[in-house]
Amino acid sequence: MASPQAEAIKELYAGWLAAMAAKPDMGLDEMRELFDHWGDITAEPGGVDYVEVDAGGVSAMWALPHGCAEDRVALCTHGGGYVTGSMYTHRKLFGHIAKAIGCQALILDYRRAPEHTHPAQVEDAVTAYAWLLDQGYKPEHICTTGDSAGGALSTSVLLGIKARGLPLPVAAMPMSPWYDPEGTGESLVRNADKDVLVKPEVLKGMAGTFLGKASSKDPLANLLQADLAGLPPIYIQTGGDETLLDDSTRFAEKAKAAGIDVKLDVFPEMQHVFHFLAGRAPEADDAIRRMAAWVKPKLDL
Repeated sequence: MASPQAEAIKELYAGWLAAMAAKPDMGLDEMRELFDHWGDITAEPGGVDYVEVDAGGVSAMWALPHGCAEDRVALCTHGGGYVTGSMYTHRKLFGHIAKAIGCQALILDYRRAPEHTHPAQVEDAVTAYAWLLDQGYKPEHICTTGDSAGGALSTSVLLGIKARGLPLPVAAMPMSPWYDPEGTGESLVRNADKDVLVKPEVLKGMAGTFLGKASSKDPLANLLQADLAGLPPIYIQTGGDETLLDDSTRFAEKAKAAGIDVKLDVFPEMQHVFHFLAGRAPEADDAIRRMAAWVKPKLDL
């Protein structure tokens, strides 16, 4: 049984859908303002400082837990379909993750669509990673994490890093990743009545917006089409009630076939990026504890 506290994310998502249904011609700025409230349901992690920084030309924010290892970094990419969301909406969520790991987090405010379409987001993430290396951070002391579209980006950045000939980070931890912009997963139908937010028509619209003129089969946008050989360990977490569930299960199967050390945890009855309930719902806190326990030995913490 899901905890009573887990209902908060359903209420938030239902409110968004009601607002969009009431105003079908809602403009981009208004939609972004709606999604700016994503972090409202996240508790302040406490004991974390936030400092904005220019990461090699990419706007970003450090989340700095008190007493953390200053030479370990989680490179964080926010969700929102590559169209909405920001380092501000996800500040508290990534603060919780950084605090649990005991490392710094660099939260990217990458360029968004439609102003900047694919592959601008991957380019920004690779640029920020290269900046971390230039600052003296070792690749074996860096992991990536992100949610939804940012979960896909936390994975596609690995391909971009590999293509640049840079040393890879030690691990990736995608949350509720959106790996398939074509929307071919059976869970889109199977979980349609359970997932409060992610509907096929919403996915189709956001995919078209962020892809621009790019192909939906571009492996940097569609991770199910990617050559995953040589990637570092990947730990995926997703909700059992998500329409995007099959994005995770299919990717995990593909990664395993490519010889990748991949772990997948499906949390029963949980919604898309339920991790936003950090500090308020036990399921989110448990998920973040599992992430930290998995990645700390890889970061040598």
